[in-house]
Amino acid sequence: MLQYIDNRLFLLFGFIIISFFIPLGLTPLFDLDEGAFSEATREMLVNKDYITTYLNGELRFDKPILIYWFQLMSIKLFGINEFAFRLPSAIAATLWAMVIYLFVKHYIDLKKAFFAALLMVTTLQTTIIAKAAIADALLNLFITLALVLIYHFYQTRKKSTLYLIFIFIALGALTKGPVAILIPLVVSFLFFILKKEFFLWVKTLFNPIGLLLFAIIVLPWYIAEYMIHKDAFIDGFFLKHNIGRFSDAMESHSGGLYYYIVVLLLGLMPFSYLVIKVFTKVKILIKDDLNLFLLLWFGFVFLFFSFSGTKLPHYIIYGYTPLFILTTLVIEAQRSRLWLLLPMLFLAMVLLLFPELITLFKPDIKDQFIVSLVENIDNGFTIQYKIILTLIILTLLWLIYQKQKFETNILIVAFLMTIMLNYAVLPAYGKLMQLPVKEAALLAKTKNYKVLMYKNTMPSFNVYYQGLVKKGTPKDGEIIFCKVTSLDHFTNYEILYKKNGFALIRISL
Repeated sequence: MLQYIDNRLFLLFGFIIISFFIPLGLTPLFDLDEGAFSEATREMLVNKDYITTYLNGELRFDKPILIYWFQLMSIKLFGINEFAFRLPSAIAATLWAMVIYLFVKHYIDLKKAFFAALLMVTTLQTTIIAKAAIADALLNLFITLALVLIYHFYQTRKKSTLYLIFIFIALGALTKGPVAILIPLVVSFLFFILKKEFFLWVKTLFNPIGLLLFAIIVLPWYIAEYMIHKDAFIDGFFLKHNIGRFSDAMESHSGGLYYYIVVLLLGLMPFSYLVIKVFTKVKILIKDDLNLFLLLWFGFVFLFFSFSGTKLPHYIIYGYTPLFILTTLVIEAQRSRLWLLLPMLFLAMVLLLFPELITLFKPDIKDQFIVSLVENIDNGFTIQYKIILTLIILTLLWLIYQKQKFETNILIVAFLMTIMLNYAVLPAYGKLMQLPVKEAALLAKTKNYKVLMYKNTMPSFNVYYQGLVKKGTPKDGEIIFCKVTSLDHFTNYEILYKKNGFALIRISL
């Protein structure tokens, strides 16, 4: 049996393990998003309300229910910890990588299948999303499944494939809402129109069995939520967190039309150069049906979110899968090691020097909380961080003068990126920014303190505290968790915990 399995698949799973699974518990939960999703799941466990999500005791209509159910199952099995909250995303990302692998293996070849999946596993943005306790890895899995099956249906016209498309779109809608419907709908429309198959598109869109499957999966939760909360659900979920996000910049997440060009160049590190090469070949690529479909997929996602009022870096990831596949088509023609190695080398050098560079700018920083973080930067960016980055830089410099195959260099760069990001950069940032939140919360939990959150929003505190933390003006004797910039609001207080710009204090008025 094993002789029929390509050795590259074992290598791919090795990358998945060291990139997705081993790092799951290495860093505290990051605020705001990971903290918010995890706390909403924890409150679901406590409240035993498996329909509606709450955050700090208040209704949370940001996202549908599916990711919370998966996280709930995980923490019931493994307890309330980072590993458990992030595990559903790691599993979803693994399946996402395997979908890419199997699709490319079927429609192109085995070698390109390996590299397409490898890029997905080791690229900067996707490897972060793959183990973040949020909904995006799961959503990307369902969007990818729906779209690759749409192309497969175009080629085969099998009804079973069509029904699977409806199922995965429905699961996507249960994960993050209408965006999971919109992307497959528009991309398939554009592709079928260009291929002069409009009536086939309409026929498949209104397939009664497919619509029934979609309704069976999606409608029960949406109807139940509406029956419980009426217009509050419509206003909060559909109008605010879907239509509102497109029409206006929510929570100050705005940006110009060039926003996602910058995100692409950074988010696709260390393989940005290879992706740029794809866009230089567009005129040739669009002559092939599969390449045309992939370009439409990426193009719609890029344009749609570029014109959206709310811009967040991870939105563009919905269009990364086609880029990973298209990039494999240009790899074999590449011979320049420098353009592959130099971006990674530059990134590693900037990250190595980051603590010193940010310290130089300290006099110009106006935000006193950031100043406090800079003053304590060695608490996160330790000697271990510097050793790892130095070794990576030396390896890259050595590679520049070696005559390795281009594909071998891709493997080495992918490995170095995985180590740098997962075992140096993220742990360093976690120690600096999030470890104080975790330690303060655990102290408060151990001492059975009743805590007030003062001029601060850190939902991960609630997760580790395992209780609700209200906001408000403190009274005499109350304990508050705040940033050190808020300490001058009080004359008399006792410091119970203080680290890296955060403090847990007892007020004495």
